[in-house]
Amino acid sequence: MPVPLEGRALVDGAVVDVRIEVDGERVASVTPLGMPLSSLPEGRAESAAPGRAAPTSDVPGPLGGSPLPGSGSGVLVLPGAVDLHCHGGGGTTFLDLDADAAAAAARHHHRRGTTSLLASLVTLGAADLARGVEVLADLADDGLVDGIHLEGPWLAESRCGAHDPTLLRDPDLAEVDRLLRLGRGHIRQVTLAPERTGGIELVRHLTGAGVHAAVGHSSAAYDIVEAAVRAGADLATHLFNGMDPWHHREPGAVPALLRAARAGDVVVELIADGAHLADDTVTTVVDLVGPEQVAFVSDAMGAAGIGDGAYVLGGLPVVVTDGVARLVTQDGTAGSIAGGTSHAMDVVLRQSRGGVGLERAVQAGCVTPARVLGLADRGAIRAGARADLVLVDDTGVQRVMRAGRWLED
Repeated sequence: MPVPLEGRALVDGAVVDVRIEVDGERVASVTPLGMPLSSLPEGRAESAAPGRAAPTSDVPGPLGGSPLPGSGSGVLVLPGAVDLHCHGGGGTTFLDLDADAAAAAARHHHRRGTTSLLASLVTLGAADLARGVEVLADLADDGLVDGIHLEGPWLAESRCGAHDPTLLRDPDLAEVDRLLRLGRGHIRQVTLAPERTGGIELVRHLTGAGVHAAVGHSSAAYDIVEAAVRAGADLATHLFNGMDPWHHREPGAVPALLRAARAGDVVVELIADGAHLADDTVTTVVDLVGPEQVAFVSDAMGAAGIGDGAYVLGGLPVVVTDGVARLVTQDGTAGSIAGGTSHAMDVVLRQSRGGVGLERAVQAGCVTPARVLGLADRGAIRAGARADLVLVDDTGVQRVMRAGRWLED
């Protein structure tokens, strides 16, 4: 018999007191408390509720700090975050080419509130890339990840970031098809630079295979990005990062992607962690295109949840200082940013406290990316949804339920 969880939850865009019952992996019902159902906006009564029951006394209490908007002084229940772009965390990565390490990275993010995610690979040589896809396809079969994201190797050397420039290459459709076969339908997103020879053809090839083509790590001119969007590209990999700055006389990828997002043709990823982008930049983009066209991502690497120190990302040395990961240059100094050290729910909570606000932050961190992946049962608290519930307070994530099961460290 389902056990109820009662408390304040974000349901249909509003924070309300609810009783949530979970049956197995699913939310069985969500019942608002303290007011007659007829006083709620239409549709609110049937679609509000957290996950697998635990008595109210089992919910952690509030701690010090700045409260979340609308949460009062207690715990707030949010839907699990959905991360389209994640390379690892907890000290291991999806790039380790090891099943146990990849599983550990996925479980680390689950426990931090990212209940659905794509496992992202960076640019690798042909053999290692194939091996990585095989490992992650098995993880997807097991339900630990919700698909694979190939970030490269078909990127621009001029905007390679933390990708090994010696391994970047023009697309070879034979290699692409081999990777798609090895992925067994689990490759969901590919980041590419459309200006590379064969780049637009690659967009068409991927979209024809049901894979999201994402413009990223690119120096493409405005018209090339427009051509990529017409060919079917519908995502922008971490907008602004890995792209030429927006110049008023030489518009490039950024304004082209913003315009496409405004038109509803593209969803733009934002690494809204305060290091990759200023919070005011994040708020401005959300204001311009709407949270329905924004997906907050972590771009997390192995240091997420671990701390400062020396790491390796895609074979390149990385140093994390004060929570910011940067490449180590040949002279030993810190170079470009090399992935994130936050979790997707960290990003949602950060932006909920600022100009984006709670409702729009959850839309961008949970609802929109779930829609991109076609996960109709994720990203919101409602009857029939998978029971992915995150209990947060003013200090961050306190407890996580994934598919009806409480996760423990």
